[in-house]
Amino acid sequence: MARRILLVDDEPLIVKGLKYNLEQDGYEVDAAVDGEEAIEKFFASNYDLVLLDVMLPKISGIDVCQRIRERSGVPIIMLTAKGEDMDKILGLEYGADDYMTKPFNILEVKARIKSILRRTAGTVRDEGRKLIQVRDMRVNLSNRSVMIGDREVNLTAKEFDLLNLFITDRGKVFSREDLLGMIWKYDYLGDLRTVDVHIRRLREKIEKNPAQPEFIYTKWGVGYYFTDKD
Repeated sequence: MARRILLVDDEPLIVKGLKYNLEQDGYEVDAAVDGEEAIEKFFASNYDLVLLDVMLPKISGIDVCQRIRERSGVPIIMLTAKGEDMDKILGLEYGADDYMTKPFNILEVKARIKSILRRTAGTVRDEGRKLIQVRDMRVNLSNRSVMIGDREVNLTAKEFDLLNLFITDRGKVFSREDLLGMIWKYDYLGDLRTVDVHIRRLREKIEKNPAQPEFIYTKWGVGYYFTDKD
């Protein structure tokens, strides 16, 4: 079955070019030209990934991203014409999995889409352990779900990838450079703070008190690790 992508951009040439190239690779692509249409289309159908422009009419891309994240963990790649780090970090803080700055190379867009979809396909490094429990947190590696007590935790694709890596290598310290290479899977040109943003958001979702974590710890000057004690 073809993977379905929702492309949201108000620039006709970008929509036409991306849609054509992605459909040539076998994707099904729906397009929306403003934030309201994007929200309507997303919640009326099922998509495997969203390409979302930051600057949109009616409702901004950041607000669209936040609305999607309230109910779905589908991967989101933000598209932006701005180059400032804060704009990029802002997109990631609101739940985006990646960003690309315009103008971009279509081959890089395809590579990043393939990388994200490959990671979210449910591949498990240890097939013998599909369900991992640490205290009151249960992580299902097969359907990529997380429960804490009776509460389901809605993680983005990269947040789950980070948790998966940490929980299957408990006690191992990963530097930010390690995490960029292992989770982002390509020569990432962004700021190392991207890792810190994702770790902070993950802690906010799984820790009772993010300031005093019980699961994901910081080893100052080195990196992050998951507690090795159940």
